[in-house]
Amino acid sequence: MVYLFLADGFEEIEALCALDFLRRAGVCVKTVGVSGKTANGSHNIPVVCDITENELDKDADFDMVILPGGLPGATNLDNSKVVDYMLKKAVLQDKFICAICAAPFILGKRGILNGKRATCYPGFENQLNGATIVNEGVVRDGKIITGRAMGSSHDFALEIIGALKGEGERQRLKEAVLYFN
Repeated sequence: MVYLFLADGFEEIEALCALDFLRRAGVCVKTVGVSGKTANGSHNIPVVCDITENELDKDADFDMVILPGGLPGATNLDNSKVVDYMLKKAVLQDKFICAICAAPFILGKRGILNGKRATCYPGFENQLNGATIVNEGVVRDGKIITGRAMGSSHDFALEIIGALKGEGERQRLKEAVLYFN
């Protein structure tokens, strides 16, 4: 199970590209509404979430947590006690943690990036406490995957697929959507 957290003000492309690619790859993923059943994106696109954070079974096994960026979406995710709990659980259980755009600051604030290579939206670098900042679209360091911005959404999603399903599935999906970068 993969949990993709959505809060009002999330960046639509970052969230929905990852969600679409994951479902195309047959990954069981649930969108979790931090702001309620419907999360409104930063460009006023409402998305009905599979469950709310109050409906999340915090004892269930999972493989990954994904945090899209956007403002104030990333700030709203940062303020969620459920997101905080799931990030702590992911670290303790050595699960994948993915964040893109502004959202890597949430990881930096919690010390999750200590000793890790990471990227983020320009201007947030000083909030990636303990990280070695890398000027790349997507960076994977162990179980941490970070993306720079909306323009990196396809590569971010493909990196997630590769982490969960292997390089063969990543390549198959890349070819299926005619992505030849």
